[in-house]
Amino acid sequence: MGEKKFLGARLRTADFGSAGSRRLLRNGEIPGVVYGKDQPIHVIVNAREFAAKRSGFGESTLISLNVADEKSHDVFVKSYQEDLLKGVVQHIDFFEVTAGQAVRTNVRIELVGNPVGTRNGGVLEQLIHEVEVECLPSDLPETISGDISALDVNESFRVNQLNVPQGVKILVDGDETVASIKYVKEEAPAAAEDTAADAAATDAAATTETK
Repeated sequence: MGEKKFLGARLRTADFGSAGSRRLLRNGEIPGVVYGKDQPIHVIVNAREFAAKRSGFGESTLISLNVADEKSHDVFVKSYQEDLLKGVVQHIDFFEVTAGQAVRTNVRIELVGNPVGTRNGGVLEQLIHEVEVECLPSDLPETISGDISALDVNESFRVNQLNVPQGVKILVDGDETVASIKYVKEEAPAAAEDTAADAAATDAAATTETK
């Protein structure tokens, strides 16, 4: 399991609705909801703190959400709404996990090593970048690695070759291709031939019209 992250929050007990949310955003705060237990919990997060930390909050990052005057909650950032033009996060959905209860989430794949095939003129193509897993929160890794050092041209690296930590179950087909190495197709000469053929046809048509 990766290092647990921490994020501060406080309960949102009043001023609900869109107007209340706009007031929070103007004050540098973000409304959020914690799902996963009996009843959703409405919280407020400091926008500056979330902006500083969110690059490290992936789907598999366990966060200790420290709610003022309330207990801490172990959560994932399920999703957040963002105004891309203004670069402002407008709402956050958290998902709370329970110790001892398995969770399902996506974990990022990290390929390591310098493949043989790229040194032989091939190009590495990564087809999938994450896999769905099931495990206890305490066993959840931030990434799952795969050593592709021996991968050569026209070879594929599959899900069942990933270095899966103990206690983690992969929920996708083990034969699914994660990455492969192929030679680059040379399409430029064919394109040039097509251009030349089109030009010749145009000249021929022009000659016919002149006659």
